Amino acid sequence: MNMASSATALKDVEPQPRAATKATRPIELAGSFLHNGHRLAYTEFGGGERVVVLAHGFMLTRRMHAPLARKLARAGFRVFTLDLLGHGESDRPTESWLYSMPAFAEQTVGLLDHLGIDRAVVGGTSLGANVALEVAVASPDRLHGLVVEMPVLDNAIVAGLLTFAPLLFAARFLPVSVQGVAAVASLVPHGNQWVDVVTDTLRQRPAPMAALIHGVLFGRTAPPKSVRREITAPALVIGHQRDPIHPFGDADTLAADMPNAEFIQARSPVELRLDPKRLTEAIADFLGRCY
Repeated sequence: MNMASSATALKDVEPQPRAATKATRPIELAGSFLHNGHRLAYTEFGGGERVVVLAHGFMLTRRMHAPLARKLARAGFRVFTLDLLGHGESDRPTESWLYSMPAFAEQTVGLLDHLGIDRAVVGGTSLGANVALEVAVASPDRLHGLVVEMPVLDNAIVAGLLTFAPLLFAARFLPVSVQGVAAVASLVPHGNQWVDVVTDTLRQRPAPMAALIHGVLFGRTAPPKSVRREITAPALVIGHQRDPIHPFGDADTLAADMPNAEFIQARSPVELRLDPKRLTEAIADFLGRCY
């Protein structure tokens, strides 16, 4: 084949879909900053003026929100996922007084300060949902809106104690058990999104883990009902049934408490993780209206 025919043949070849997908994938950048002397890690997805910050669940890491962050970045939002103190790649001090919902809210606002961002939509799941509520109470002027998935409020206290008190006991008095689980988790190969999320969670160190659980369990869980009623930021509340740690009643009641909240019911606790299309579209639509 001569050069002319080769050029023609190459011109006629259609680009492969995989290459096109990679070309349009939003940029992802990892970073960190110091807050009150402790290093906190975050990842940035996409770009633009419409900023969203996502906080993870208890003992999980920012990796859990990566799929949602990528989808929102493709929709034109600049998304940050943050490892709160004691989680993921952030520092893990051993003093329990450093861990609380208000402290996590300060760290979230600290990320905005570090980035030079005046206002954002702040969202989160479980612990991250409560952190978003604390941001709304402490720094309402920094918010465009809230995305609150699976909040942990009054109806979840007993289930939370039953679930996490044994972990606190193990971390305090049976540290070898925590170390053993972490050692096994470190042997699991990386590469699958949700396998990585689980192994990240299992790789704990006893002293910081005990301090984290103690600080969260015996501190302020969430703003009280009288205070929640004064949160005026636009809010999207997501709840589901059949989960004692994240009762449907907590999410439904929260949406009724806040004057500018709307409620959407998830089909299951894992819908946003395993079948995310419906909820992701609802979140993206809400974010667009916030801006």
